[in-house]
Amino acid sequence: MVEVSTGEELAPAHVVVIRVPARHNPRLQQVIDRVNADAEYFALWRAANVNAVDRLGISDHGPVHVQIIANIAVKLLRLLVEHGVQPSIVHDHGLTVEDAEVVVVLTALLHDIGMAIHRYDHEHYSLFLAAPKLKELLADIYAVPERVIISSEVLHAIIAHRAGGHPLTVEAGIVRVADALDMAKGRSRIPFEAGKVNIHSVSASAIEQVAIERGKEKPIRIAVRMSNSAGIFQLDELLKDKLQGSGLEAYVEVEATIEGEAEKKLIEVFRI
Repeated sequence: MVEVSTGEELAPAHVVVIRVPARHNPRLQQVIDRVNADAEYFALWRAANVNAVDRLGISDHGPVHVQIIANIAVKLLRLLVEHGVQPSIVHDHGLTVEDAEVVVVLTALLHDIGMAIHRYDHEHYSLFLAAPKLKELLADIYAVPERVIISSEVLHAIIAHRAGGHPLTVEAGIVRVADALDMAKGRSRIPFEAGKVNIHSVSASAIEQVAIERGKEKPIRIAVRMSNSAGIFQLDELLKDKLQGSGLEAYVEVEATIEGEAEKKLIEVFRI
C-alpha cells in the first residue's frame, strides 16, 4: 500500500518519496511533485518526529506516517465514490472527485506538521504552518476561487482530526478515520520497543495487519489481524473514537481476528 524509497536520487533531508496513486489525476500528481521537490516539508516532518519519537517516545508522525495516511485516505474515498457517496467538495462547491482526492491527500500530508512545535494542541499549530504552504502548493494549478475552497477544506479537515473534532465534510471524516488506521506493527511498536510498557504500547504491538477492502454489508470493510487480544484497546478506544462522529459510520464495517496460539483465546472475532 505504501512505497518507501531511500535512494540517492534525493537530497539527504529527503528520507522518503511521497507516492500516491495519482495516474488518473494530473492535478494531484502535480501537487505531489511539488511536495517532493520542497525540502521544507521534509524538514517539518523531521522536526515533528524529533518531538514525537525522540523526545516523547510516541509513534512516528513524519513522512512515513503521512504517506500511509494519504494512501489510506485515497482508497477510502474511492471506495465511497464507487458506492455513490458524493464528496462534500463536489456537493457543496461543484468541484470534482479528483479535487476531493487533492483535499484528502493534502490533509494527510499536513495534518501533523504542528508536532514540529508541540504535541499539545498540535492540530491548531498545523493550521498556521499549513496555510502558507497550501497557497504555494496550489498556485498555478488552480485559479484563485478554487484554490481558496480547497485550502479551506484542507484546513477544516486538519482541525477535525483532533479528538472531538466533529468533521463537517466527507473528506474530513475520511482523513480522521485514515489517521486511526495507521496502527500496524511497523509504526505502532515504537513506544513498546522503547521500553514503554502500558496498555497503549502493548495493544499497539498486538496489531499485525490492517486491510481495507470492499465490504459485504457496507461499502468499506476494515479487517484487522491481531496477535493478541490486547489489540482490542486500539480498536475500541482509538479507532472507534475516530469513527464515531466522522460521518462515515454508515459506510464502514470493522472486524478483528486473533491468530496464533500464544495466549488463551478470550475472543475469536471482534466487530465494531
